[in-house]
Amino acid sequence: MIQIDLDAQIRTDTGKGVARKLRKAGKIPAVLYGPKTDPMALSINAHEFNKIMIKAAGEQIIFTLKMDGDERLALIKELQRHPVNDSVRHIDFYAVSVEDKVEVEVPIKLVGKAKGVELSGGVLEMIQRTVAIKCLPLAIPKEIEVDITDLDVGDALHVEDLTPPEGVEFAELPDTTLVTVVGGTVEAEEVAEEEEVEEAEGGAEAEEGTEE
Repeated sequence: MIQIDLDAQIRTDTGKGVARKLRKAGKIPAVLYGPKTDPMALSINAHEFNKIMIKAAGEQIIFTLKMDGDERLALIKELQRHPVNDSVRHIDFYAVSVEDKVEVEVPIKLVGKAKGVELSGGVLEMIQRTVAIKCLPLAIPKEIEVDITDLDVGDALHVEDLTPPEGVEFAELPDTTLVTVVGGTVEAEEVAEEEEVEEAEGGAEAEEGTEE
């Protein structure tokens, strides 16, 4: 987790027309809300925000939003992106306090090589790429490491099998599966079944063509 200052301008005008004008001016429409904060419409410099996101490289960011003499700590709750060019269209900021725990999703990082893959030809399946945690904002880890070295074919790792970092608790059901190793024959059987279906469909099309 990294802390970064970000200038934000409070705005009173809202709506699609206003949002379009902001984007043309190189700004991103945003909103700040939270349990102890009245919703506030904001605008953010797009160039400055994009630089921060590139620097963070996927790491969780806690922002100090500087707004006309006021400061608020906030996390990104949601980013709305353009479906074609992936540019940020809107930001939802969630106001937080350094004294109150928050629930966030953090990436899972696999460590080691599963023996079921290395020795038995199994296939590693990652069921979840993130895991929900609860902790103080300043204690949010960059990632949760999951050691998969001892996973054999048929084994799985669940949330209850992990030890969270100090000051962090998991906000998932204990039996939530994160990663598993399945037999390599499963994948081969699926491919064979797909090929059989394709052959059957091809034969049916050929018969239809003959009837015509």
